[in-house]
Amino acid sequence: MKSAVETLSPTRAKLTVEVPFEELKPSLDKAYKQIAQQINVPGFRRGKVPPQVIDRQVGRDVVRDQALNDVLPQKYSEAMQENDLTPLAQPEIEVTRFEDDGPLEFTAEVDVKPEIVLPDYAGLEAQVDDVEVTDEDVEEQVQALRERFGTLKDVERPAADGDFVVIDLKATQNGQPVEGAEVTGMSYQVGKGGMLDGLDEAVTGLSAGEEKEFTSQLVGGDLIGQDVDVVVKVSQVQEQELPEVDDEFAQLASEFDTVEELKADVRERLGRGKRLEQAAAARDAVLEALLEKVEVPLPEGIVTDELNNRRQQFEQQLAFAGLTLEKYLEDEGQTQEEFEADLERRVRESVAAQLVLDEIAAKNEYGVDQNELTQHIIRRAQQSGQDPQQAFGHLQEHPHHIQEYAAEIVRGKALAELVEGAKVTDKSGNEVRLKGLLPDGTFAEETEGAEESTEESTEA
Repeated sequence: MKSAVETLSPTRAKLTVEVPFEELKPSLDKAYKQIAQQINVPGFRRGKVPPQVIDRQVGRDVVRDQALNDVLPQKYSEAMQENDLTPLAQPEIEVTRFEDDGPLEFTAEVDVKPEIVLPDYAGLEAQVDDVEVTDEDVEEQVQALRERFGTLKDVERPAADGDFVVIDLKATQNGQPVEGAEVTGMSYQVGKGGMLDGLDEAVTGLSAGEEKEFTSQLVGGDLIGQDVDVVVKVSQVQEQELPEVDDEFAQLASEFDTVEELKADVRERLGRGKRLEQAAAARDAVLEALLEKVEVPLPEGIVTDELNNRRQQFEQQLAFAGLTLEKYLEDEGQTQEEFEADLERRVRESVAAQLVLDEIAAKNEYGVDQNELTQHIIRRAQQSGQDPQQAFGHLQEHPHHIQEYAAEIVRGKALAELVEGAKVTDKSGNEVRLKGLLPDGTFAEETEGAEESTEESTEA
């Protein structure tokens, strides 16, 4: 086999490959054997049909096409390795010559990994916000805990902000009931929002037994985004009574005996969470500092595909939340052009970061063992709320995802190396400790497991 490469851009190459008939013949022979097992020809046993008979029965072109499907991926892969190219996407292959008893010639255009010259990244500097847990932060958490243990009592007065109401809802359009837009006996907190526009205003001031009609837009179903007439009737108005913040409450809501112990625990947990947020900010800041020092040519095909994927995922998330992109942009005060520009900027930064981390991983020859892969799959499943066994079953059906997970692991190792070698300070000038930070926000002891723990927290 002979191959030549033409560089179309720093991220795209064109291969021209010539495969002599001698190297093509094994695939032709294999095709004849497979077809012989699949057809019935009088006078011949299955699998013993001669090639010349197969040519007459099914056609020489069928055999050649099957041989081509067998040999093309193999020779394409060999040509990529021969020319030291790493593909980033599926190639565009064109067969330019394929004759009987003659050579096979084809071209392949493909996005390839660009050459990246890494700068000295030891000692990168970055700054992040201080870790600060305020009394207001603690009180907010304690208030949320009080609401969890609050009780409701009926009151004979109009509903006000913060009250709970039991309501019936019915939507109509042009006088006709809207299918699936009717609920009965639903509990709703006034002022909470997130259901129907105008609902809070409609129920505020209503007493038990009163109703009101208003116009809104449905957030789901076939009529999503269309105006409908909604009638809401209040059957109960309830006031929430919250427990006093005292030692009795601490014993009810936690394993602690005193409210001081409870608040101390809340403060500690908030600190661990903010420490993880600070570590994530440090990771981003260090990576951004490196990207400012290196030029990364971006494959436009990869950028376009990632843009389309992210846009589609975002619109699916909005639809799940009962929103359209237009409504989201209106609420955010953002134009379509601003949204697209911001999305493209983030995609380009993400692709550049992946390429740089891949380069660092290759330089350090990072690998992935079975235990690392298993733990990574379990963490991914837990983060998405999926049963780990289902995740492993999915991988058996789609084994190509294993390579994606392996790439994520080695990038995590590369990022951990960057972060650990960087000098990160908070705005008060204090050095931020990152080595040995565990996914729960605590620190591991300085042991052999600390490096692995840092990689886990980096992934988290």
